[in-house]
Amino acid sequence: MRSRIINGTGLVVTGLVATLVALLFPLWSYEDRSGTALDRLDAETVATDFGPLTALDRDFVAKVRLAGLWELPAGRQAEERGTTKAVRTAGEHLVAGHTFLDARVREVAARLRLELPDQPGRQQRQWLAELSAARGGTYDEKFADILRRAHGAVFPVVAEVRAGTRNSLVRTLADDANTTVLDHITVLEKTGLVDFDGLARDAAPDQAPATRSPAPPGPTASPAPASPATPSPTYPLPPAASRPKPE
Repeated sequence: MRSRIINGTGLVVTGLVATLVALLFPLWSYEDRSGTALDRLDAETVATDFGPLTALDRDFVAKVRLAGLWELPAGRQAEERGTTKAVRTAGEHLVAGHTFLDARVREVAARLRLELPDQPGRQQRQWLAELSAARGGTYDEKFADILRRAHGAVFPVVAEVRAGTRNSLVRTLADDANTTVLDHITVLEKTGLVDFDGLARDAAPDQAPATRSPAPPGPTASPAPASPATPSPTYPLPPAASRPKPE
């Protein structure tokens, strides 16, 4: 009988230990595990006098430099080869904007002790070769198409870096890049040669989501006139950006 009691007690103790281990194991495993996004962020981040510098920050600085390495010559080429004033004006904006950004990124890289690329990437060299081979109206169309697509792809990257960086130098560089990229997108669209349908198709996901929310209603035949909004006296508008827009 005593042996049965001992055996029963042992089973109870064993069960309690197993339960305790089952409860604590998730805590240990989550606390000690490696390879999570936060772990990688910490492992790839370095300390600087201007705040933490992540791998995304460093990649962004390099991409700003790469953009100037091919868009500057593309802009100069458009100034010479563009058959319309709008295309030549877009070329002028590319030259002015990336001359400004290139000086800024070299300043930031020097203060952060980062190495910068000194030649365009493979895809960028292909774009330059494609533009160099075109003439006349074909050149105008290729210039507007290639440059608008490239700027559209980099726009969300700038926003992601600006929203998440903890480094003050990278933050101001992202501000400058955002202003410049938006200006270039605007002047490229003013050429009248941008294929917006193609851009929309490129931006659409390859597969439709499993569940689709109903689309909001389309425009009515006679919409009500819009009333201009006025700022509340208790909620003033934010001040203008301190850094002037590149000319």
